[in-house]
Amino acid sequence: MKNHTYFITGISTEVGKTVVSAIVTEALKADYWKPIQAGELDNTDTHKVQRLVSCDKTQFYPSAFNLKTPMSPHAAAEIEEVKISAKKIKRPSTQNKLVIEGAGGLLVPLNATETIADLIHETDKVIVVSRHYLGSINHTLLTIEALKARKLNIFGIIFSGEENEATERIIEKMTTVKILGRIDEEPYFDENVVKEYAEKLNKKLTSP
Repeated sequence: MKNHTYFITGISTEVGKTVVSAIVTEALKADYWKPIQAGELDNTDTHKVQRLVSCDKTQFYPSAFNLKTPMSPHAAAEIEEVKISAKKIKRPSTQNKLVIEGAGGLLVPLNATETIADLIHETDKVIVVSRHYLGSINHTLLTIEALKARKLNIFGIIFSGEENEATERIIEKMTTVKILGRIDEEPYFDENVVKEYAEKLNKKLTSP
């Protein structure tokens, strides 16, 4: 199945990648996989997405690396005397669409030579999650530039949090990347809220 994998990356950490991953998974009735989990092993991002997704067809695959230390993967791995490399991270085999959630931002190190970007395949549809804060325009443009430099397939941007029209407009204009939508600053996220957003985003996610 061509282009059946969606890779969710962010402009930084704590920008809403996990919620976006849940919404995209729900919208596409896809499977979900987080290759590397660092910290919160009793409440991983996979656990969180499982609680938010109501589609009973979705399969949740175990992470290739589960690190106890809540740090960048390279640092957590060093502390725990684990060696991470892109070639050790094998994607789950599925005939369904697959949503992959990265760790932190695009250039978060896996080791001294590889980053999260090295886990992205040329055929993946990359979705960038951007959140407004001082410096976020720069971080968003740098992320898009890094993806373009690697000739990766940027499918679109999803904004997370409160709206900033001027920021969103300049990002769209300067990157020429499709804006898929925004996930607002909700009081909480549960299955119903995720399902509502999934219905809104479905058409844009499934268009070429």
